Amino acid sequence: MNNNKGFLFFICSVASMGGLLFGYDWVVIGGAKPFYELYFGISESPVLQGVAMSTALVGCLIGAMVAGAAADRYGRKPLLIVAAVLFTVSAIATGMFNDFTLFNIARFIGGVGIGVASALSPMYIAEVSPTEIRGRMVSLNQMTIVLGILMAQMVNMLLARDTSVAESQAWNLEWGWRWMFWAETVPAAIFLVMSFAIPESPVYLRMKDEDEEMAIDELVINEKDHVVSTPDDKFALEFSRAGMMRKLSMLMSQSSFRKVLLLGLVIAVFQQWCGTNVIFNYAQEIFVGAGFDVDGMFINIVITGIANVIFTIVALYTIERWGRRTLILLGAGGLGLIYLTLGTCYFFEVKGFAMVCLVVAAISTYAMTLGPVTWTLLAEIFPNRIRGIAMATCTFALWVGCCTLTFSFPSMNAALGSSGLFWIYSAICFCTFIFLFRRCPETKGKSLEELEKELVK
Repeated sequence: MNNNKGFLFFICSVASMGGLLFGYDWVVIGGAKPFYELYFGISESPVLQGVAMSTALVGCLIGAMVAGAAADRYGRKPLLIVAAVLFTVSAIATGMFNDFTLFNIARFIGGVGIGVASALSPMYIAEVSPTEIRGRMVSLNQMTIVLGILMAQMVNMLLARDTSVAESQAWNLEWGWRWMFWAETVPAAIFLVMSFAIPESPVYLRMKDEDEEMAIDELVINEKDHVVSTPDDKFALEFSRAGMMRKLSMLMSQSSFRKVLLLGLVIAVFQQWCGTNVIFNYAQEIFVGAGFDVDGMFINIVITGIANVIFTIVALYTIERWGRRTLILLGAGGLGLIYLTLGTCYFFEVKGFAMVCLVVAAISTYAMTLGPVTWTLLAEIFPNRIRGIAMATCTFALWVGCCTLTFSFPSMNAALGSSGLFWIYSAICFCTFIFLFRRCPETKGKSLEELEKELVK
């Protein structure tokens, strides 16, 4: 049994490396931003700044869109391998190119990898994990995401040389930002090699009626967690044979599926439009606006990254004790209050340590609640036979939210100021709290089969 649990932890850790690279690739650009903007001559163009920051997110949309149908057709494991290849290629190419267009193409490739990994890693982990620890194991994916974020923040800080020295500034502009991207090559290569060592998801094998002799030992997995709906009716049979667009159409035609899909879409988009992620992607503007120079910005970014890791560890324990519903409501309400306060402080031009505390409080609340709970709920609430396409649809919506959030921030910040922006995020949090209070179920301690019977009626 111990060996089996060790093997379960191993394969979940490998799958969650997609989350590690997701976090690194997503955040590394924030530290490189002050330097590549000057290198490419876009420091005075909010539109081109938004393009550079959101190109990878457009790739995320594509990756998430194709991940579900491809995972149902080819399996979960091959898609994780594809994601690892894309991460590796993007890491090398982004730092290599001197042309702004090619730079964005390389970022796009990495974004496709993020989109695939963000959909597949939590889904794979949920499908191989027993009920009693499923939430904790899926949260492991969020743990690696925040470790990837912290890794990117520390690499950025260590590589960025003293900006007050002319020679160091020249190195930053020519080489520093390149090495920030190149550093991702090491974990990407490890992920690529290790992905070949994990088995295919037993849920996928059952769906395809394939031999499960090489699948995970039944001592590791709860049999009742992986009961796949058999195609004993016209809808199930037709759905299993349909293409991606046809599956989406069929999902929307069934009222029972529409309800759970709407819940998933709201949860996914809210994780982005709660506003926390702009702190990672636009740390320069946020901390400089709070009175810090560039060197102080990097130190504060690492502080937020450490808080992110600590409270994600807390979430690994609370998600099975407090439950998913309690945590997501705590996150929505807590962030609403913090952003209301943060916006007010920006309005009255409060600067210094107090602003850092508020930002850390926001990151900590997000890390303990919305960060891990979103992926856990999305991996749990859908029936086995539609999980691939439904998860991909929600992940696609999540990245649409992230892309629009990231692209719109420079223009909205210029038009509304930081105070108005955080007040808007506060209002979004409070409105979503009301929706989730009425519609979000508790999934703690329930098998995937039990949740299907409860949510799809």
